[in-house]
Amino acid sequence: MKPILFLTFSFSFLSIFGRDRPNIIFIFADDWGWGDLGCHDHPYIETPNIDRLAKEGTDFHRFTAASGVCSPSRTAVMTGHFPARYNIDGHFAWVSSNQVRNMPDWLNTEAPLLPRFLQDIGYRTAHYGKWHLANDMIPDSPLPIAYGYDEYGSFNCAGPQMFVHDDVKSVIPFIERSKADRKSFFVNLWMHEPHTPFHVDPKLQKRFTQLGCKDAIYAATLYHADLRIGQLLDALDRLGLTEETLVIFSSDNGPARGAPNSLLKLSYDSATGLGYGIGAAKGITGGRRAYKGALLEGGIGVPFIVRWPGKVPAGRVDKTSIISAVDLLPTFCELAGAELPIDYITDGLSQVETLKGRGKSIRTKPLFWKISASWPPRETKPDHWASFAVVDQRWKLCANHDLKYTELFDLINDPLETMDLAESNPKVVEHLLGLLDVWLASLPEKPTGPVFSSLREN
Repeated sequence: MKPILFLTFSFSFLSIFGRDRPNIIFIFADDWGWGDLGCHDHPYIETPNIDRLAKEGTDFHRFTAASGVCSPSRTAVMTGHFPARYNIDGHFAWVSSNQVRNMPDWLNTEAPLLPRFLQDIGYRTAHYGKWHLANDMIPDSPLPIAYGYDEYGSFNCAGPQMFVHDDVKSVIPFIERSKADRKSFFVNLWMHEPHTPFHVDPKLQKRFTQLGCKDAIYAATLYHADLRIGQLLDALDRLGLTEETLVIFSSDNGPARGAPNSLLKLSYDSATGLGYGIGAAKGITGGRRAYKGALLEGGIGVPFIVRWPGKVPAGRVDKTSIISAVDLLPTFCELAGAELPIDYITDGLSQVETLKGRGKSIRTKPLFWKISASWPPRETKPDHWASFAVVDQRWKLCANHDLKYTELFDLINDPLETMDLAESNPKVVEHLLGLLDVWLASLPEKPTGPVFSSLREN
């Protein structure tokens, strides 16, 4: 009987810590445009390590973030919910600003949380890099450890601010400790690049001097992030963990862009320090309309490159599968074998089959967006007018603040949103506005729960 017991234990150990239960590393860049990759044919940006991920995995062209700005987008990753369910429609800033915008001061620690679901089934969890589910100017906001992480080092959070370039330097020892303890691990690696200020390494900037100062700063900033991703991939190789680790590279929203004549100035951020400002923001969207802050595809359509050797097809480009940030929680939990609570209802879908190359070309569950936008459109940002958007199967509808102006796009035939079909498809517009009305009615009027700073004025 003893040999049988030993074999049973060995099989069980392998099923928990082997390739059927992957380690997960989610790399979330900040303002990284869809077109800002070598593998997406950028004319001068060099990203050899992210390109390596694409060569060894699948490049999904139709991934959408849950917002055109930072904090809501990150809320969706953490909760599997549309961020409007938490009244998080913009970035967390000063308490007075949050209050005026009918926002909480941080994401509720009592919300359903991806790292906690994984932690509960034995994963070792860590967060390194940007936080921005509160901010450094809210000193009584919960630290990342309160959200289900075993370890963290962050900026844009309360407490000490991690230096922006120390992210991968911190991740690698965490992975080494997890392997030594024979623990599966989940890492949120939320990189600063290429958000302003640009903390550029002068040595790397010299590599791109032929581009001119602004473009050299931007190219060197992204190249520096790519170098650190390369260090991470090399560490996985060295530790023999490449085959057992799912690695995803994505971005929280589209690229920021200053006006064409924006001056190159130094800018100070209380969380990350001094660097170059918006004048050096040169991100591109690969032909998608608009930029950061918008609900058209340039604002929410971002890179999504997935590698898991032997599980995710290598060298593949998927141009049809629509994946959303709200899908990540159910997808990661299914891969990890985490059963979601009975009373938890995700806004997303598990995309395990899609990652493995067996996805559907038509998404079956609607997606919704809500953001503050100017109306009428500004001359300087003509595509930044939509306050709401909804996707249902092949159709996407964008609507202004009072739902009286809409544009309709066929995402299958026109993924770059070049042709407005609203006038010729009134029944489709009516259907999508109906979906949007029902969704808006389901949202809370104001934030509730333990989500307010003591700095709030009554």
